[in-house]
Amino acid sequence: MHDSDPSQIPAFSLRNRLLRFVWGIVYALLFRLSLRPFHGWRNFLLRSFGATIGQGSHIYPTARIWAPWNLHCEDHVTIADEVVVYNPDMLTLRSHAIVSQQAYLCGATHDHEDPAFPLISFPTTLGAYSWVCARATVMPSVNVGEGAILALGSVATTDLSPWTVYAGVPAKPIKARTIRAAQEGSASA
Repeated sequence: MHDSDPSQIPAFSLRNRLLRFVWGIVYALLFRLSLRPFHGWRNFLLRSFGATIGQGSHIYPTARIWAPWNLHCEDHVTIADEVVVYNPDMLTLRSHAIVSQQAYLCGATHDHEDPAFPLISFPTTLGAYSWVCARATVMPSVNVGEGAILALGSVATTDLSPWTVYAGVPAKPIKARTIRAAQEGSASA
């Protein structure tokens, strides 16, 4: 069958498919059903499947992580509810990166010019202090720069420059991101 139709050749090894099957069971029974504040438990489950999860990271129970072994989160990363992380290649979220509700991080596509339609995957990085807002999409091979923001519902089709706010489909830079200095006396003891 595979000799006559190369598009029927599995894109992933048997080991990968079995590991994803086991992860799917663990996700359905232990991860997704965990109580919202049990971040440590979910981090433990992800680490058990090879993820690197930094201190203080919050990954919510309905976030869908396709391959935990390809997930590297530094400290204080947030992946909100209903985020889809499709990461057949390494996905790195730097310190304090935020991915809001229903965002989609897509790490692969198919070579539409090849008759076999093979999967092509890409490593992806979300820079420190970056924010992918709710329902936004990061396309394959796109990296999000340090401090960059991808606005609500926007689609990043090219790399996002550091400390820049992007919006639209496709996302375009709309302004520089500036951080206001803390006001004197606003941080009380």
